[in-house]
Amino acid sequence: MADRAPRVAVVTGGGSGIGLATCERLRSEGFRLGVLDLDPAGASEAAGDGLGLGVDVAVASEVSEAFAAVEEALGPVDVLINNAGITGSLEATRLHETPVEEWDRVMGVNVRGAYLCSRAALSSMVPRRSGHIITVASVAGMDPFPARSAYSVSKAAALLLARSIALDYAGDGIRSNAVCPGMAETPMTRWRLDQPDLRAAIESGIPIGRVAQPEEIAEAITLLASGRLSYMTGHGLVVDGGWSLR
Repeated sequence: MADRAPRVAVVTGGGSGIGLATCERLRSEGFRLGVLDLDPAGASEAAGDGLGLGVDVAVASEVSEAFAAVEEALGPVDVLINNAGITGSLEATRLHETPVEEWDRVMGVNVRGAYLCSRAALSSMVPRRSGHIITVASVAGMDPFPARSAYSVSKAAALLLARSIALDYAGDGIRSNAVCPGMAETPMTRWRLDQPDLRAAIESGIPIGRVAQPEEIAEAITLLASGRLSYMTGHGLVVDGGWSLR
């Protein structure tokens, strides 16, 4: 039997890019949204008639307060989408050249943030024996990007976090999956894709021959959130235009 149609979803990093496209798609499916983003105006716009909040997902107190506010305003959270993430410095660096502060910043958002939000959601989901956590990882967490060790390691950790939650909470009626996108056209990647030579080099390595649009990744996230794949848990859904087949 499929899950009951979930009505409340929390989307982190929902103010732009893949997160914003996901919010728009979820709203079209009838979800009410709690949107957490560093930009409170962007969060509010993405939330529609839900609740948008300015939140740093790496700060435990802000996450706890945000989840309490969402549940008070909208009700219990059925789906959490851990989408907030950063690539780090624009300059590609090998490990010995990566500043400690940069490493900590990437891990803080991509790993600690996903942990804190998952922890907050699970505290509500476990007593209800229902819920689904979807973490946006990356194909970089499966095959590292060159000179991007902090980002690649953080996304590997995000993928393993999703699998660990799936294993530990299946008995509580809670599922956990990850979506692993390849390169998508977002504000975070625009600086690369706006350079014609660099864009051509990137797209030449993708069998489909182009980067993804945010809506294409959002469609995969929404499919997972819908409950139609009710027997899937612990999976990393690759959406990369064939990049990982190289």
